[in-house]
Amino acid sequence: MTVVVAVDLGATSGRVMIGRISGGRIDLELVSRFAHGPVAREDGLHWDFAALSEHVVAGLAEAVHREPGIESIGIDSWAVDYGLLRDGRLLAEPFHYRDDRSARGVARVHEIIPPAELYRRNGLQFLPFNTLYQFAADAHLDDADRAALIPDLIAFLLTGAVIAERTNASTTGLLRVADGEWDLELAERIGIPARILPPLVDPGTVIGRLRPELAERIGKDLPVVAVGSHDTASAVVAVPLSTPHSAYISCGTWGLVGVELTEPVLTDAARAANFTHERGVDDRFRFLHNVTGLWLLSETVRAWEAEDGAPIDLPQLLAAAADLSGDAPLFDADDASLSAPGDMPARISALLGTDAPAGRPAFVRSIVESIATAFADALASAAELSGREIDAVHLVGGGSLNSLLCQATADRSGLPVLAGPVEATALGNVLVQARALGRLGDGTLEELRALVAASVPPVRYEPRP
Repeated sequence: MTVVVAVDLGATSGRVMIGRISGGRIDLELVSRFAHGPVAREDGLHWDFAALSEHVVAGLAEAVHREPGIESIGIDSWAVDYGLLRDGRLLAEPFHYRDDRSARGVARVHEIIPPAELYRRNGLQFLPFNTLYQFAADAHLDDADRAALIPDLIAFLLTGAVIAERTNASTTGLLRVADGEWDLELAERIGIPARILPPLVDPGTVIGRLRPELAERIGKDLPVVAVGSHDTASAVVAVPLSTPHSAYISCGTWGLVGVELTEPVLTDAARAANFTHERGVDDRFRFLHNVTGLWLLSETVRAWEAEDGAPIDLPQLLAAAADLSGDAPLFDADDASLSAPGDMPARISALLGTDAPAGRPAFVRSIVESIATAFADALASAAELSGREIDAVHLVGGGSLNSLLCQATADRSGLPVLAGPVEATALGNVLVQARALGRLGDGTLEELRALVAASVPPVRYEPRP
C-alpha cells in the first residue's frame, strides 16, 4: 500500500487528506477541513497566512497521528497569489486576488507591452489579477529577494526551500508558453526584478524534507513532493476522461472549462475568446476559460444567512429550485460587478432588473442556469478554437455534487455530463506523489486516470430536449 497526505487549499476552504493506493484503487480519508477567505486590512484584502499555515501544520500532525505510514506530503492551492520573502522571512500577509490594487498593475503593464504581444509570449487569458499585474502594483517588490506562490510558500514554511512549481508558475504571466521557462526579458521590461523568480521545478520533484522543528511537531520526518501545485492542474490529472474528445470542467469557486492539448493554440481568435494555456502535469496544456462558478451561489447564501441570522439548508434550497418549471431568467455570470465579495443578491438583481425572481428557490435556479449557460458557451468556444469535436464533459470538484448544475450544463451544452470525482484535486495530488515515490511505475496520465475511474465511477447526466 502507498500512503501519502495531500494538502488541498481552495479559495474558500482548505483540507488535509490521507490518500491510500492499494489493489488498483485509490481512496481518500478526510483529516481536517477549514474555512478561510479574504480579510480586510487597512491597505486592502489579504489572506490570513498565519492562520492558514497553522491549519496546514495541525492537519499534517493529525494525519500522521492517524496514519504513521505516510510517506510524503504534496501541496496544491489556488493560483496567482504570492508572498514576498527577504532573508527567509515573509515581509507581509499575501494580498488576496480580489483586492482592487491589480487595476493599477493592468494599466501599467499594458502601457509597456500590448495585450496581443503578451498573449503570444505567455498564452494566458486576460485576468486583472494575474500575478504579473499584481507584481506591477506591488510597492514592496524591491524589498524582496524571492516571491513564492501560495503552495510554494507553504512548502517553504515546511522545508525552507524556495522553488516555483511549473504548473502554478504558468499562471503568473511570466512563463514563456513556448518552453515553460521564465521570460526574464518580459520581467525586465515590466520592472520585475529577476531575482524574485525562484528556480522552476516539475511535478514529481522532491522539494525538501520537513524542517526539524516541524518534523517533531508533525510526528515524522517526511519529504515534500511538488505536485501539480495549481489546484486545477491536480484536478485535471484526476479527470477520468472517457474519450480523447472529452472536455472538463473543474468547478468550485471558479469553473475552469476546457480541453487538454499537447500544443498551444496561439491564435487571435483564442485571445479574443480569453482562452488560456496553463501548464499541466507531463507537459500538457490546459486550454481553458475561467468562468465564475459556485462563488455566485456561496456568496448569495452567505448574504441570506446574514439576513436571517441562521444557517440555510443549501441541499433543500437546490431541491426546491430543481422542482421549478419554466424558463429561468439569465444574467452574465462573468459580469465584472460580481467579482467582489458582499451583497451578491443585490448585485445579481441589478443585472436581472425586472426579471429578478422574488423567491429564493427561483433566484437560486437563475444563478445555477446562468452558470451552466456560461459553461456551455465556453465548451462551444473550446471546441471551435481547438478544432476538437467534444463528445462528453467531465465535471469534477464540488460542483459535481450539485445535480441541478450538472443537469443544466448537460441541457444547455447538449452534451452528456459525467459528474465526479468531487475530490479530484486531492486525488491528482495523491497520484503524482505516488508516481514520484515509484509506486505506479512510469504511470502515464491515462493510466492514472484509469485508476480514478475504477475507484470513483462518475454519475452520468444526459441532455434533455
